[in-house]
Amino acid sequence: MSADLVITNARIIGRKDEIAGGSLAVRDGVIADIGAGPSAVGSAEDFGGDYLLPGLVELHTDNLEKHFAPRPGVRWPAKLAVINHDAQVAAAGITTVMDAVAVGDVREGSVRLAILRDMIAAIEEAQKGGMLRAEHLLHLRCEISFRDLMQLIEPMSDLSWLKLVSIMDHTPGQRQFVNPEKYRQYYQGKFGLTDEEMDRFMAEQIANAQAWGAENRRKVVALCHAKGLPLASHDDATAEHVAEAAADRMVVAEFPTTHEAAKLSRQHGMKVMMGGPNVVRGGSHSGNISAKSLAEKGELDIISSDYVPSSMLQSVFLLPEQLPGISLPQAVAMASSNPADAVGLTDRGAIETGKRADLLRISLIDDTPVVRAVWRSGKRVM
Repeated sequence: MSADLVITNARIIGRKDEIAGGSLAVRDGVIADIGAGPSAVGSAEDFGGDYLLPGLVELHTDNLEKHFAPRPGVRWPAKLAVINHDAQVAAAGITTVMDAVAVGDVREGSVRLAILRDMIAAIEEAQKGGMLRAEHLLHLRCEISFRDLMQLIEPMSDLSWLKLVSIMDHTPGQRQFVNPEKYRQYYQGKFGLTDEEMDRFMAEQIANAQAWGAENRRKVVALCHAKGLPLASHDDATAEHVAEAAADRMVVAEFPTTHEAAKLSRQHGMKVMMGGPNVVRGGSHSGNISAKSLAEKGELDIISSDYVPSSMLQSVFLLPEQLPGISLPQAVAMASSNPADAVGLTDRGAIETGKRADLLRISLIDDTPVVRAVWRSGKRVM
């Protein structure tokens, strides 16, 4: 049986090793064969020694919001916003993306709340219409201090493409913003508040968390367990935070802010995820733990692009360069097989026979990875 796609002369990155000058064949959208030497097929695509990586699997990006609201007061047409976001994601080597949309917010009448339903409807419509290069799945980020959270999430909980739900609590003085001054700096700049307005805003957030946080968390967790939806914690900082996440049977620890939280999360069986921007910048913009320091201690499992799509691929090549204890296959797994396996997407994320042929051709130029071509299910999409 002839192959739909044959690749030759590639540096193939598997889960544990690298095959220099290898070849690969794709049939019916899946990887059918992997060879240690060059292919004899005349029509094979010659990589010329470029890297062959699995398509990246992204669990958490809020990049879509930027395309819906590119400037204050500007709303871009919904379908075009999704297409633009998708093009940026695919160009970054991401073939499976969980669009992380915020359900609830720290402020009534925010842009996030205004565009929530339009974002979800536009993703679904564009995907069904065959307009998108990557496969888009849904990640609901639930702000538990938001009073009307359950009214928003319940209608979305039966969507077939909903694959992850995370619990967020952005109350000042804890988790991501254990330092209240960092909280003040971030939100005062974001919303343009005076000092007096900022004081009132912080007091309101604390009151909302006390009124709604515990109850909403309990209801969201119960709903997800009833629907069989994987859960992720968010910004855990203390042993108490991790114990609560473990009791709620969460599978991913998103962006823990301390070494203690990361280490305990892994001991409880959760996969620790950190942002690619943290890796590339060399630290957290909030002053929390460095992703590279977690990687150095063996406490990093998953890389997310967070708010910069290209940061995933950049991190994959940066970590082995800066940390000799991490191999390139290990770093690739952090952006492909590890996130896929964590949320049950076991049909993709690795260069292995039988896996979905989501593939990347990557040139390394002056230590910078450049995406040359992208295939999803064996079909070239970029």
